[in-house]
Amino acid sequence: MKDKSDRSLALNTSQKLYGIDISRNKRTNQSATRACITDACKNFYLSSNAVDRNETTCSGIKVIGEGTSLKEVWWNVDLGDFYSIYSISVHFKEVLNKEDRQKGRFAGFSLYLSKSENRDNNSLCYKDGPELPPLKFSTICAGYGRYVIFYNERLDGVNYPNGYERQAYTDLCEVIVKGCNKTFYGPNCDKKCSANCEDQSCDIVNGTCLKCSRGWTGKLCKNKCPRGWFGLDCKQQCSGHCLNSEVCNHVTGGCDRGCTNGWKGTTCEEPCKNGTYGPGCRYNCSGNCLDDVHCNKQTGNCDTGCKPGYTGNSCKAGKNE
Repeated sequence: MKDKSDRSLALNTSQKLYGIDISRNKRTNQSATRACITDACKNFYLSSNAVDRNETTCSGIKVIGEGTSLKEVWWNVDLGDFYSIYSISVHFKEVLNKEDRQKGRFAGFSLYLSKSENRDNNSLCYKDGPELPPLKFSTICAGYGRYVIFYNERLDGVNYPNGYERQAYTDLCEVIVKGCNKTFYGPNCDKKCSANCEDQSCDIVNGTCLKCSRGWTGKLCKNKCPRGWFGLDCKQQCSGHCLNSEVCNHVTGGCDRGCTNGWKGTTCEEPCKNGTYGPGCRYNCSGNCLDDVHCNKQTGNCDTGCKPGYTGNSCKAGKNE
């Protein structure tokens, strides 16, 4: 959620903006479209008017608040895919000599970035108030999402700040969402995120990865995990049982050239079963170790000695051979 200092920064016209218009002519919806009296105005209040880039047409939602049965209002735009979003601009309807009234009608609204048409506290990116908003409003609203949701309310029994109209008329003339496809960044969305960013998504401003893919670390995820570590955030430790003391794969933790004597499995964390030994546990013990003790899982030797009639380190040879 943005505080007033963030909002002031967002409204600074000298500040560089990032992203392109990703909401123009996208699919929209709203809670309850205002009724039209004549056929001539049947297209006046469509939710899509807020993304047609014509400020003379506005969406129109039924009035909420005092004296009405409706107390909440919402409008949303489906961007059609997940985007890295940077800013949202909302142009409210302006009426000659009625600026304060118009501001009071829109005051207290919220903006959400969401994966679905549903809003929740986790998807809230801006909450207006208590001051009245400008009729051409912009804010940095950085995050990832597919839906941008406008919401307002006038609930019974709530004391709203001075200047808030008791009835809220919601006329959104333009809603402009700026952002990039999640795999690009920069003012014009022409720079590619690092291939080592998780989902190839990165910060829309500077290209830093929000999170690295498995096996990578650093702001741009260009560095392999430190020797002996692997996986997400490089938090998993290699088994230490790779063949010839080689380091494990920094992505999977696997031993690409196989396991050292006595170990098996992709990551060489599983000791040989009794009766087997060697690299990858590929060999069988002789079965001739004294007292039926299994052979050494690394060497195959019978460390306790051989049964009568057998000789040699691994007890494979008979005495008369």
